[in-house]
Amino acid sequence: MGSAEYARGRTIVARLAYGEDVLAAVRRVAEEHGVIVGEFRAIGALQRGVLSFYDQAPADPQRRTYVPLRLDMPLEIVSLLGTVSLRDGLTTVHAHACLSDDSGRCFGGHAADGCVVFACEVVLDELQGPSLKRVYDETTGLALWERLRE
Repeated sequence: MGSAEYARGRTIVARLAYGEDVLAAVRRVAEEHGVIVGEFRAIGALQRGVLSFYDQAPADPQRRTYVPLRLDMPLEIVSLLGTVSLRDGLTTVHAHACLSDDSGRCFGGHAADGCVVFACEVVLDELQGPSLKRVYDETTGLALWERLRE
């Protein structure tokens, strides 16, 4: 539903602290550097993780929910990708992750609060262009980017 052009701005590199929540830490880094719109990637390890899957099945979008998968074990961050934008005027982070256990088995999904850092390196790229704002979408029940120009 539309698109917009952005230019690459600054690149911010951060090492997240042991014990921090990954999503909260990325949000903090973005806010400290004044990044309103951005994309990020991260690698490292977690003490434990929480991923989720959005249950699209209920016919009523207001009954759709994220189903959590709690991984209470040490995990490698195989890939963590996400975006930074605004929701209700506040910085919000949306990320998906692929995490592996000690046997190499991978788990993937929407990264949720509760991903606790063991060691994590983040590269955050600022995107310069129109502000991106998340708003409620009646069709999906999700907070999606507002309509961009067509």
